[in-house]
Amino acid sequence: MFGSNMDSVLDASMVPATVLVPSRFVWKHGGNSVYLFGSFTQWSQLIPMLPVEGCDNVFQTVYGLTPGYHQFKFYVDGQWRYDESLPYESSEYGMVNTVISATDYMDVDNEAFRRMARVTDGPQTEMVPSISDADLQGSRQRVSSFLSTHTVYELLPESGKVFAFDVDLPVKQAFHILHEQGIPMAPLCDFGKGQFVGVLSALDFILILRELGSHASNLTEEELETHTISAWKEGKAYLNRQNDFHGRAFPRRLIHAGPYDNLKDVALKILQNEVATVPIIHSSSEDGSFPQLLHLASLSGILKCICRYFRHCASSLPILQLPICAIPLGTWAPQIGETNRRPLAMLRPSASLSSALSLLVQAQVSSIPIVDDNDSLVDIYCRSDITALAKDRAYTHINLDEMTIHQALRLGQDLYSPYELRSQRCQMCLRSDSLHKVMERLANPGVRRLVIVEAGSKRVEGIVALSDIFKFLLG
Repeated sequence: MFGSNMDSVLDASMVPATVLVPSRFVWKHGGNSVYLFGSFTQWSQLIPMLPVEGCDNVFQTVYGLTPGYHQFKFYVDGQWRYDESLPYESSEYGMVNTVISATDYMDVDNEAFRRMARVTDGPQTEMVPSISDADLQGSRQRVSSFLSTHTVYELLPESGKVFAFDVDLPVKQAFHILHEQGIPMAPLCDFGKGQFVGVLSALDFILILRELGSHASNLTEEELETHTISAWKEGKAYLNRQNDFHGRAFPRRLIHAGPYDNLKDVALKILQNEVATVPIIHSSSEDGSFPQLLHLASLSGILKCICRYFRHCASSLPILQLPICAIPLGTWAPQIGETNRRPLAMLRPSASLSSALSLLVQAQVSSIPIVDDNDSLVDIYCRSDITALAKDRAYTHINLDEMTIHQALRLGQDLYSPYELRSQRCQMCLRSDSLHKVMERLANPGVRRLVIVEAGSKRVEGIVALSDIFKFLLG
């Protein structure tokens, strides 16, 4: 947002051919420093750039500009470069980027969140960082065509390991394994039937802990020691009233795919069934017996294929250059932009763990930004964090209403330094970041969402998840 007494973010995806900016703005780039030339006043200055916390390979600097015309370029890894996505021209310094600093400030309509105003000597005019409907539909068609003509086989790694649980394994042991291996879920196999029958996820552990904490619970801590996965799944189905006409538990159909299914069908399966991963199962028998678990497909792996394919022909997808604030993407704070109709859930570190678990279930979200009194990002609590309570049977001697989120997060921090933990957990982006940059970051292993923050203050403005990207691309 541009406005008086506020720093502005100068981003490649938000500037027109000639840019007018406030006299104070932020340079954001993958370089180490920026060299600013004042072509009218004949001065130059090397300005160091500092890394942005939580944003790998992104540096920024804030500098007050005098009104007038300025040129700049970036010094990256010992080489001078300019940003081709920003306005540029040839000069005595070689190719340089250009910027005009205005004497007045520009305003952005927060509600629409798509308009940029350019201050001129005459009436104020608007610039809209958008593309035509034809370009939007064309971009979506190219993505859809790519996914339809590529198969899951391309997701399979050359080597690796996947975990599957026997349905007769005690629930307690299963969650201990999830925690030890650092995985959020695992497929379930009924070896008696020779079939994969479901999955066990962190959400199951959340529901079990809430059941244990309920005064009306029929499940005791002692029973949990021997309670099998199959018994829990039957009980869960009964509680959800998923029963047949004879009163028996009616299990939910396992959502899976084969190695030769196309990527679009798998992505739609994940979205439509609201699951995080889909087991890739193959059987060489016609009757499907003796199935083999090959891989766990996720939107992250599919997105990585998209980014790799279009990386060198990004011009064929005009939507990639749009800032994420200019498209219907993600969940935003009400005062920032439009939401995807889900509430932007946030909690303080002092909130109880029970309130976090209830919010994860009721709001149907996979993570909650943890913020301070100024709504600045401190940490994030995810569904998978609940498995930390399996360590040393911590769940047996805690009270969900008395344990705070801060205390719960510390349980899972033993193996990481504070810096490693922040860089891995709190993945952030800015609302001025392009869709292409956000997609590249979400394609990294283990990253399922980015918290959108205000530059400098890290005030939470929204959140964008993998599912948001695919809903937009396949919409």
